[in-house]
Amino acid sequence: MDTASPASAPVESAIETETELQYPFPRPSAVEVPPVYQKLRGECPVAKVRLPSGDDGYVVSRYDDVRTVLSDLRFSRAAMLAEGAPRLTAAPPMGGSLFTMDPPEHTRVRKLVSREFTARRVHNLRPRIQEMTDELLDQMEKLAPPVDLNPTFAFPLPVMVICELLGVPFEDRDRFRGWSDAFVSLTSHTAEEVMEQRMSMVQYLGELVQRKREEPSDDLMGALVSVHDEDGERLSEIELITMGITLLVAGHETTVSMIGTCVLTLLRHPEYLAALRANPETIDHVVEELLRLNPIGDGGPFRITLEDVEIADTTIPAGSGVIAAVCSANQDPDRFGVDPGAFDPSRPTAASHLAFGHGAHFCLGAALARAELQIAISSLIKRFPNLALADDVSSLKMTSGMMVHALSAMPVTW
Repeated sequence: MDTASPASAPVESAIETETELQYPFPRPSAVEVPPVYQKLRGECPVAKVRLPSGDDGYVVSRYDDVRTVLSDLRFSRAAMLAEGAPRLTAAPPMGGSLFTMDPPEHTRVRKLVSREFTARRVHNLRPRIQEMTDELLDQMEKLAPPVDLNPTFAFPLPVMVICELLGVPFEDRDRFRGWSDAFVSLTSHTAEEVMEQRMSMVQYLGELVQRKREEPSDDLMGALVSVHDEDGERLSEIELITMGITLLVAGHETTVSMIGTCVLTLLRHPEYLAALRANPETIDHVVEELLRLNPIGDGGPFRITLEDVEIADTTIPAGSGVIAAVCSANQDPDRFGVDPGAFDPSRPTAASHLAFGHGAHFCLGAALARAELQIAISSLIKRFPNLALADDVSSLKMTSGMMVHALSAMPVTW
């Protein structure tokens, strides 16, 4: 007797016919997420794909299922380090990082870092973020438009902020760009190139840690070097170095991307831009809708199943690589209502987005990212009341082959 429900049968057949899906999925333009996600949410919420590494894996696309993958401990980060485990990219993941730990090890390290990377530290940094923002806008105002917002504003601001926070020399920012590009590479770098850049960054952070030991400082890296928990336990050397790498890469790469795409969204919706200028106190909620609508990448975090897990009437076998497609979840109509692909700052559910993840691995720097976006966007549109896009939207391109996508250029005029 066939016991398959009418809802589950199409899912199984869809998986069988979608085995040749290649991840990452193509996006038709700089302002659209891959349209295949809408099809997958409706017909094949657990889809089998070929990963950039050549391994097979699964993409989970519905909001509730993505939350499960992000929070259920059966979906492991630490298992990514196991020999023979499916890989997202050709280069193996880096051990010793929060990105490759599960509880209780993850809990221990995150607790130590969270004691220093606090909401208060971020709050105290806000006036300095405003100063750096104003300095960049002063320089931008002296230029003759059109101007590419990326090198003028979107890139230097997050780098300046993370350098200030960590206590890293800003003059090394060009090196960060090369390192970061390698760390978030899907297909744009070979495995050898990734490993070479990784070792260069490990050496740099190792030297920085040593300097912080010799010359104690009150910045975040200085605090992490000396941090202890109640039992006197210290972050190990490799944990210190990889934490510095994590904060340095994640602390600016994603925000660089978001400043450009968020500003573009506002410029494409002049009625909402005008409303924000008239009511600047709404910036917090506007930023949440911008975070929901503008993914930092076309997929999401990667996990390995520790046992067989059933999601959406589909069994994902133990040892499988699974992508939690945040960019799809954030446009799921079952969570965000009618026309979830549209920008609507009044959307009441906007703050339910998964842009910062969910569960134990919720983004450590979420408060910092929100502060930077709120200050950057508010200050930019106030300084330039006639800010406008200086090119056709159709001409804009996104970077490709990376876990984090950004606009290749963002020409603006005023």
